[in-house]
Amino acid sequence: MQIGDRLPDLSAPATGERTINLRDHIGAPLLIYFYPRDATPGCTRQAQELASHHDQLTALGVQVLGVSRDTLASHERFSTRHALPFALLSDEDGTLCQAFDVLREKNMYGRKFIGIERSTFLFAADGTLAQAWRKVKVPGHAEAVLAAAQELV
Repeated sequence: MQIGDRLPDLSAPATGERTINLRDHIGAPLLIYFYPRDATPGCTRQAQELASHHDQLTALGVQVLGVSRDTLASHERFSTRHALPFALLSDEDGTLCQAFDVLREKNMYGRKFIGIERSTFLFAADGTLAQAWRKVKVPGHAEAVLAAAQELV
């Protein structure tokens, strides 16, 4: 996924007992963030920081979606526990992760595995990728996303 690429025509189950097709969001800016796992410290902080900026983002017309490979049931618990104001998409089969090229080999305690590299993508209202952040560090990221969204309008 490179700047200028079009939003892929992909669907995934989401919190709120619905299925979301990414292309249905063309017509408004769309922020998609990928995170490794529900209920981990970094992912919780990331979701909370984006939630704290949600009103400002929606005032700019930006819709927010979170994506991980966790189950929909896990997403529902995570979303409810933290009162997240945006949908979380369950990408158990990795289709979205592969389309956005966010799967990377990771090493934790000497064990290698394939996991999600924390990444964020901001699409313009016409469905083209306007900004991408890879290897995201949580502190300050929500503010950077908000600044980029303000430049879109």
